[in-house]
Amino acid sequence: MPDSPQRRTALALVDAFNRMDVPAIIAPRTPSCLRHFYPTAMAQTPQDTTTYAKSLHSLHAIFQNFSLTLDELIEDSSNHKRPRICMWLSARADTAAGEYVNEYVWLLDFDESGEKIVRTKEFSDNLMARDFFPKLKEAMRKERERKSAETVRANGL
Repeated sequence: MPDSPQRRTALALVDAFNRMDVPAIIAPRTPSCLRHFYPTAMAQTPQDTTTYAKSLHSLHAIFQNFSLTLDELIEDSSNHKRPRICMWLSARADTAAGEYVNEYVWLLDFDESGEKIVRTKEFSDNLMARDFFPKLKEAMRKERERKSAETVRANGL
């Protein structure tokens, strides 16, 4: 059986993340697509496509050697009007705070064509996020201070 349009779109999305190609990550999303975060204990509001693109651009500068590994993909085509893909993914990257390692489950809802994502639900390891992101924030603050001090020295101030 040939790959479905939604499977091709989902695999292209993983590839775009591995290249950190923000336009290619955003391209399959409809303008009204919302990105929802789970578990709800994370208390994050859904992101529209514009906000998501800005978030990706900021992460691109923080995460080096980002890689996303597809561990499992399940396709639900029982509702032909709204095809759905569920992916279990493992991520790793290098950051100023050390190695970033996380797991995600993405639930992608598609339009009838299977080529456009109309909604995403993203589950992530919130314990990792709780522990890692404060360290990353502190490392970024120190890097900004270091660069600021270098600029002052370079300008003889």
